[in-house]
This record gives sequence, C-alpha cells and structure tokens, in this order.
Amino acid sequence: MRDDAAHALRVLTINTHKGFTAFNRAFVLPELRDAVRSTHADLVFLQEVHGEHEGHARRWSRWPELPQYEFLAESMWPQFAYGRNAVYQEGDHGNALLSKYPIVEYENIDVSVRRVERRGILYCRIRVPPADRDLHAYCVHLGLKEKDRAKQLGRMTEHVAAQVPQDSALIIAGDFNDWRERATGTLERIGAREVFLEQTQASARTFPGRLPLLKLDRIYVRGVRIEQADVLKTAPWPHLSDHVPLYSQVSL
Repeated sequence: MRDDAAHALRVLTINTHKGFTAFNRAFVLPELRDAVRSTHADLVFLQEVHGEHEGHARRWSRWPELPQYEFLAESMWPQFAYGRNAVYQEGDHGNALLSKYPIVEYENIDVSVRRVERRGILYCRIRVPPADRDLHAYCVHLGLKEKDRAKQLGRMTEHVAAQVPQDSALIIAGDFNDWRERATGTLERIGAREVFLEQTQASARTFPGRLPLLKLDRIYVRGVRIEQADVLKTAPWPHLSDHVPLYSQVSL
C-alpha cells in the first residue's frame, strides 16, 4: 500500500539577494533563515547566496562565520550543495540547494555566455525515501539578456536529456530573469510543466519584493504531481529580499 504522505515534497525557491534587503539597506540573513525554516521545505533552491565576502564580514556584526548556504542549512537541512559562479576580490556567490534527503551527486554547470556575467546552473541528484527514488534538481539563475538566457536554457535542456531518465522526477527552480516568459515554451519541449501556470493559469509575479510586478522566478516539474503553489508575498517576506519566494508541494 502506498504511503502518499511519505512521497510529498515541499519545495521553496528564493533569490536571497546575498542576505540583504532591497537596495542593500540592511543585512537580514538571520531573519531570512527564520522565515525559510518556517516553511518546513524539504528542498530549498537558493540564488545569489554568498560563499564568503571579507568586506561584508568586517562591516556587518551579524555576518555568519559559515558560508551563507551553510548558515541557512544549519541543523535543519543536513544536505547541501553550492555552485560558485561569480568570484571577485573579496569573495564569491552562486546558487545552492538545501535538502532534507541525501544528495548523492552534484555538478555546477557553467552556462556563462560572456566573461563579465558569470552564470551557472547547479544540478543535484537526490535520493528520496522511502523507495529511494532519484529526484533530479536544477537550481537556476539565468542571465539578464534574452539571447544569453536562450543559450543557457539550451545547455540545461541538453544536460537534462543526457542525465535525467524520462520516467524520473525532475524539478527546475530559480530566478529565470524571464520577464517575457520565453522559458516556458523551451521547457515544455522536454515535458516540464510550470507549477503556477498549471495551478493558477498564470506565472507568479515575484519582483520587486515589495510590489511584485515581474514574473522572474519559476518552478518547473516533470514526473511529479502538483498539489499546491503559493507566492509568499505577505510579511515578513517582502522585507527579506528584492524577490519574494515561491512555494510548491508536489508528490512523487
């Protein structure tokens, strides 16, 4: 007999804005950690998260000693992976994935198109109990130019075709910077469905955080059943980044 509850997965994606409010007015990573924990998500897709930054560490008294993704994961998500994309004199930032289930493989896929704008897509293969089924996850933060995003999506779909069996569970989530909503057509060609489009007939507005107008952040899935989709746009979320998060519950 199947235990449906054991197959439920709660998914959260957020561009953390490196732990700062909009316009970098205040450092709010500790408050963001509390908010993320309150969702009880099984998988957390993070974009614009710092590995380290020496300048911020000197300036902000609450700057954690751990990398930001480890600080967010501490004691709640035993598994995490980080893909470092942008490297500069004082530190680095990239994408991360926090998981309550074992990450058995990960890869940071370099999808940079131009030298001045380094981009990567973090791929993780996650072993989900109780049947130890593989879930394939891609944490995405695409470029600012539409031509670049098209190339980056092309590289990702090639990776999906090579690495993800057709009958396996797949989640692609993150900041697509796709205000013209072109990504959905590309991902539909590999069988992925956009959870908000399916649940509410429209992609979610997530940016700017205090008055979301643009549909930049997405969750796409394949091989799972969509149960729920919510934009977390009430307090405290609009204060904690320049994007609001997306939350979805799916079942395998």
